Amino acid sequence: MERAFRERLFFALLCLSVPRRDCRYIEDNEVTQDELFSVLNSDLKRELPDASMYRRPLRCLDMVALEGQFTFTAARPQRGCASFFIAEPNKVFSLFYDHVNINCRGGDFIKVFDGWVMKGQRFPSLQDHPLPLHQRYVDYCNSDELSRRTGVRSSQNVFMLFFHIRHAGDGFTITVRQHLNPFPCNIISQTPEGRFTMVVPQQHRNCSFSIIYPVQLQISAFSLGRRSDPALPKMSVTGCSEAGDFVELLGGSGLDTSQMSPIAELCSSFTGPTQMKIGCDNTVLRLVSSGRFVNTLTFSYNLLDQHDLNSVDGFCFTE
Repeated sequence: MERAFRERLFFALLCLSVPRRDCRYIEDNEVTQDELFSVLNSDLKRELPDASMYRRPLRCLDMVALEGQFTFTAARPQRGCASFFIAEPNKVFSLFYDHVNINCRGGDFIKVFDGWVMKGQRFPSLQDHPLPLHQRYVDYCNSDELSRRTGVRSSQNVFMLFFHIRHAGDGFTITVRQHLNPFPCNIISQTPEGRFTMVVPQQHRNCSFSIIYPVQLQISAFSLGRRSDPALPKMSVTGCSEAGDFVELLGGSGLDTSQMSPIAELCSSFTGPTQMKIGCDNTVLRLVSSGRFVNTLTFSYNLLDQHDLNSVDGFCFTE
């Protein structure tokens, strides 16, 4: 992806994550264009210190892909701050409060959201997340001491931190750890290329893999826990919902899978490959599972170049 496009994509992600009236705080923040570009650089995301805990200040609007200790100290009143945390697909996060100096009664807050929010759209969607929406927000100011000590754990490889601090000099320090997740579900990809196998082990749940880049996608195999029926099509544009277990391919410009447009559905196990080019801002593979079978989906993806983007410009079904 060209640099300018990647900068616009990340700027839009940050701007749309907060109310419109607070978007000016992005422009006033000391985040440079080079820094915005660097947070999407896969090499930077893998630079972990060997001997000691990684430490750095947290910006009002930030992207973090490392575990470590992060400190925010307000240089002036700050509102509408949002930090996006993202790990490798097979990791989840835990967050612990080391030190907090904010005025909860005066209107300050620190809130953890289990997932990402952009312009009112949430990932994972309400249909795909195991918790109801109100339990996905954890407010430091409304938590008891035990909850603060035990910390907060994410359900997938992304979470967000919202905070509002009214007085200069106030702030907080948090420690963020990453843990292996044996059955990753509901993932946002760090990079525009990769290969992944999603496994749902006889659970009645839906798992999505979101790629926030235009990509060439290749599905090499998927198994729906039962023998393939030759009478069923490998790919359908009319729907596979009656099958109970199927794969949805979605495209759009937002995060919420329930508000994205269907590209195709697959409802018969096969060994591929099936390949297609998708010029959407966000491409999602969604594995819908009834809980009766062990379902698996293996796929790979890589970034479309500018020539490919021009050739598939009308393929993305966005409103």
